[in-house]
Amino acid sequence: MSHPLCEDSSLMQHRPRPDCDLFCRVVDNFGDAGVCWRLARALAREHGWTVRLWMDAPQALARIKPQGADEPGVEVRHWTDELPDCEPAHCVIEAFACHLPPTFVAAMAALAVPPRWINLEYLTAEEWADGCHGLASQDPATGLTKHFFFPGFSARTGGLLRERDLFARRDVWRADVALQQATWARVGMRPQRGALQVSLFSYESPAISTLVDALTARAQPTQLWVPEGRALIALAGVLARPLVGGDDIRHGALRICALPFMDQDDYDALLWLCDLNIVRGEDSFVRAQWAARPLLWHIYPQDDGAHLPKLDAFLDRYSAGLDPAPAARLRALHHGWSGGAAIASADWLAALADLPLLTAHAQDWATRLAATDDLATQLVLFNQTPI
Repeated sequence: MSHPLCEDSSLMQHRPRPDCDLFCRVVDNFGDAGVCWRLARALAREHGWTVRLWMDAPQALARIKPQGADEPGVEVRHWTDELPDCEPAHCVIEAFACHLPPTFVAAMAALAVPPRWINLEYLTAEEWADGCHGLASQDPATGLTKHFFFPGFSARTGGLLRERDLFARRDVWRADVALQQATWARVGMRPQRGALQVSLFSYESPAISTLVDALTARAQPTQLWVPEGRALIALAGVLARPLVGGDDIRHGALRICALPFMDQDDYDALLWLCDLNIVRGEDSFVRAQWAARPLLWHIYPQDDGAHLPKLDAFLDRYSAGLDPAPAARLRALHHGWSGGAAIASADWLAALADLPLLTAHAQDWATRLAATDDLATQLVLFNQTPI
């Protein structure tokens, strides 16, 4: 994976102007790196764009692409305080409310045809995003127009990240034992036949303790897959012992399997394997929906519970069509986990009993979501429309 700065301007003059400059600050949220890498890859692979991906911590990609982040059409650049003299691309995207360097904005304004400037916002299910998607704002310093682009769950938003062949790859993988075995060999997994499969990739929560208690006491065996991260650290506290990737611990009927931080594509396969996926943030949250399996979303916690209305907005959409009783149980489970409250073992067991119904619902949900164009496609189409 290369992280060079732009070379001297004399070399840059002989290079074609890129299709896209994608800026992302990841120091405080490495999950943003995952979203931006998937977006850059989709723009290159599926739309033929050349993308410069600017990151203030390009080493973050080593976590999600441990085998290297080389990708035709995508060039990873180190975003520093002083950017070199690079001609801005035809489309410039600032992701997640990051701010472009003033010198770069000035370079955009100096072009005869300024780039399409897009502010890519965080994903939200709240209804106000439908009305704000695509709105324009004028930069007071240069007069350039910036458009706000909201990923979302309705046809009035920018959609969700999804590769064109994702469902086909998922379904082929689930039907092909050889492909599954290749994945397990690569990441060091040994799924137990007949066991309930659960993945846990969340923030810290008291509910982790009661989840362990409930799964330990069940008659049916369970494998709990926990990639390295904050959930694994919290789980180590619950068990009062250190945990690292590769550990395999039996705890009653529960088998806890710690995994090293995974390549994005292998993490997708983990989601495809599991009967229940506990996920966090944005990237794993979206991928769990495409897995078409029941999910429990740990939304990023904010002060004064500001994240809970955002959670409810998603659950309002997601639960539509579910019978009232399982929908209420699902909402209570989400609020318990994201609200910082312990969840009673009886509530866990009731939720697990709902899994067949929730699985059918998750499959229908994924199909309905996929009826809307994906985020990369919508960005490309938006870039082609006149301002």
